Amino acid sequence: MTTPDQVLDRLSRTTEQIFGREDLLERLSRGRPLRIKFGVDCTAPDLHLGHAVNLWMMRYLQDLGHVVVFLLGDTTTRVGDPTGRSSTRPVLTTDQIERNAQAFLDQVSLVLRHEPDVLEIRRNSEWYDSMSISDLIGELSLVTHSQLMARDMFQKRVEERREIAMHELVYPVLQGFDSVALQSDLTIVGSDQLFNENMGRELQVKHGQRPQTVITSTITPGLDGGPKQSKSLGNYVGLAQVADDKFGRLMTLNDDLIGVWAKVYTELPLAVVSELAQRSGLGGVDARNAKLDLAEAIVARHHGVSEAERARRTFLEVFSERAFPDGMPQLDVLHHATVLQLVEAARPELTRSGARRLIAEGGVRINGVKRLDGEELVSVGAEDVLQAGRRRWFRLAVHGG
Repeated sequence: MTTPDQVLDRLSRTTEQIFGREDLLERLSRGRPLRIKFGVDCTAPDLHLGHAVNLWMMRYLQDLGHVVVFLLGDTTTRVGDPTGRSSTRPVLTTDQIERNAQAFLDQVSLVLRHEPDVLEIRRNSEWYDSMSISDLIGELSLVTHSQLMARDMFQKRVEERREIAMHELVYPVLQGFDSVALQSDLTIVGSDQLFNENMGRELQVKHGQRPQTVITSTITPGLDGGPKQSKSLGNYVGLAQVADDKFGRLMTLNDDLIGVWAKVYTELPLAVVSELAQRSGLGGVDARNAKLDLAEAIVARHHGVSEAERARRTFLEVFSERAFPDGMPQLDVLHHATVLQLVEAARPELTRSGARRLIAEGGVRINGVKRLDGEELVSVGAEDVLQAGRRRWFRLAVHGG
């Protein structure tokens, strides 16, 4: 039987902070399944490996018999989470929310188990659609203005004389009440959601419940060593990408991040993680081979060992073993550019519609990885290879931002 201390030790590999540690240990010692709140607003559902850190922690707990309560915030999405925003977030339509909700379900199912005894799917419209205005005002009365304005992003907006809409102040209270409605025992989130989830702890106490434990997970730099993974920066590995595409993108990772990513995104023994980090520091072939091992381990976790081995062979055949022609022309590009911008730079004789058609038909690859979205922002490095057509290859030289 797995002891509470062993559970926390396993989770510690990708844990930054725990709020309510002793409560969690006591709950685990009871032997009853925990209710693990996993709440998402139904905005753009583009999940990447950074999101998967939390999912794998929850998957481990599912394997021990605990229940993930996947909460689709269909009501709170209409309100709009101000987290990380310098201006008010636009509100989505009902149809957009429904499409995004299904896309979220499809993607998290790539990691989470979906048997009914370990996955419960809820929507917060279940309680908010039937909540009277007097009940809502009663809930809001439990939170003070000073508590809400203590949030750093609100303070920054005031300092910059930017507006704060009333519904944005209400949002943390609504997300906090979700924990009350679900009787949440535990939630695992990124540090950007800590304020909202601690609000949940406070509201649970005021409703006579034991407060949920909040675990914040490790956040890594993106592929290029810059900010955390983001589609807008092109420095991410998509959760829903196929094995070959994951492998190809992982091979663009900065060498000095190999050890960090191995610790956070694999289950390799820590001794092996340390050895990968040491090899990456040697540079050259040693670093390249360490990155190959890392990419294989990450792909194996998501797609299975055989798919990972096949993706490695494919990558070596197509890219590392020089399946590109000699004497490729050099193309000067920016470090961050859209796929369309790269094609336009490489093939100036094409019209914009012709460049888009080439992309849509699968004629564009970076380091052997097919790119089908012309608006995708990618991070490229020196010596990367762009293919823009059946027999048109370019060795990239990077300059500027």
